[in-house]
Amino acid sequence: MSNERGNFGTKIGVILATAGSAVGLGNIWRFPYMTGQNGGAAFIIIYFVCVLLLGIPGMVSEFIIGRHSASNAARAYGRIAKLRQLSASSSHEEKSKGMVPSSLIGYMGVITSIIILGFYAVVAGWCLQYLLASVMGEIQGDVNYVSNYFQTFSESTLRPVLWTIVFILITHFVVVKGVRNGIERASNLLMPTLFVLLIIIVIASCSLPGAGRGIEFLLKPDFTKVNHSVLLEALGQAFFSLSLGTACLCTYASYFSRQTDLLKSATQIALIDSVIAILAGLMIFPAAFAVGVQPDSGPSLIFITLPNVFQQAFASLPGMGYVISILFYGLLTLAALTSTISMHEIGTAFFYEELHISRSHGAWIETAVCCVIGVLCSLSMGAVDSLKLFGMNFLSFCDFLTAQILLPLGAFLTSLLIGWYVPKRVTHDEFTNWGTVNRFFYQTWLFTVRFICPLCIAAIFLHQLGVI
Repeated sequence: MSNERGNFGTKIGVILATAGSAVGLGNIWRFPYMTGQNGGAAFIIIYFVCVLLLGIPGMVSEFIIGRHSASNAARAYGRIAKLRQLSASSSHEEKSKGMVPSSLIGYMGVITSIIILGFYAVVAGWCLQYLLASVMGEIQGDVNYVSNYFQTFSESTLRPVLWTIVFILITHFVVVKGVRNGIERASNLLMPTLFVLLIIIVIASCSLPGAGRGIEFLLKPDFTKVNHSVLLEALGQAFFSLSLGTACLCTYASYFSRQTDLLKSATQIALIDSVIAILAGLMIFPAAFAVGVQPDSGPSLIFITLPNVFQQAFASLPGMGYVISILFYGLLTLAALTSTISMHEIGTAFFYEELHISRSHGAWIETAVCCVIGVLCSLSMGAVDSLKLFGMNFLSFCDFLTAQILLPLGAFLTSLLIGWYVPKRVTHDEFTNWGTVNRFFYQTWLFTVRFICPLCIAAIFLHQLGVI
């Protein structure tokens, strides 16, 4: 049995696959409603600044760990921390210092990704159900009808569970084919398709009567609405949108070649991620304003508000609302799949490398564990009311645990590890591709990782917990 890891075959494959890990429901669902709740274009400008201050430096940090170690996340953190000990000339006690905590960052990332995939697959399964319902014409009706449809579906026992398992299995059969034949090939197909669908819906939405008010809301900044809460929300959105702290970037970087320009790749991925988020806003807000729906509808936007928005907005064009609804939920499904593929790969790489088994067996372990978590999360939405922890249903608890505790903590520890613990010669060599690129930006990046990133992440963490 061979456990050869493989790697990405092309530069565009690197960008599309890694961008796909970042692009997901967070861009197409969370970003628009966060923008709506926080004043439109002013929030977007602050978000872009946060991507520069936190997102790109954080991505490069995880890239360095992954590429240097060329292994799964748990092993990668241990290996890169070991470089400090190997370079020390001190006692056995000093050589041992830091190994266990550093390795635990990687293990925490793997565990986080498994939990996220479990509950994320539930929402992705809802997208599959709504795609099918759109094709069958089942979600055409007034707001009350659509609201009842969602509540009845999400609280039922069989269908949400079935769709959750189906989505995890679809993800499994992509990942099990390997890096080039599975992940890279799927990303090369899914990401352009996602972009084309998004452009089609944006054009249709922006062509509606009254759409100009939605475009103005999205692109004209109103800084009177900016306060400390908006700043922290923008920081948090940049943090979560780029998948920082999940070990995803570290895992994908382990398949990068030595010629991959880490800073350039991170910048391109952040740009793609941000452009898709803006396009999502241009898809939703013009249509919402055209029918008088408030832009701060919140998390219910996708499954309750938008089906009715599409029906009303395109009522004068027979069949157009039906087509747009199908395209929209197809788009959501593709976006969810690009993210679940990356989440699945983290655990798959961990299991087959650490247990010394085949990639196929490692993928099946990941799939089985995530199916169990996904089923529990799905049932907790109403079918089994007793599935609660700390007063939250199981899905909400998993979301809280990962988004508000594990992700910020992982990213915070990563920035300290790379900024202060790993030898500068290692980070310099990786950042500059052994002195061939980006030499003038290294000190700026290192300062950002050492000081700005930890402070920003700490602020997000405390804000998420309600301390500030």
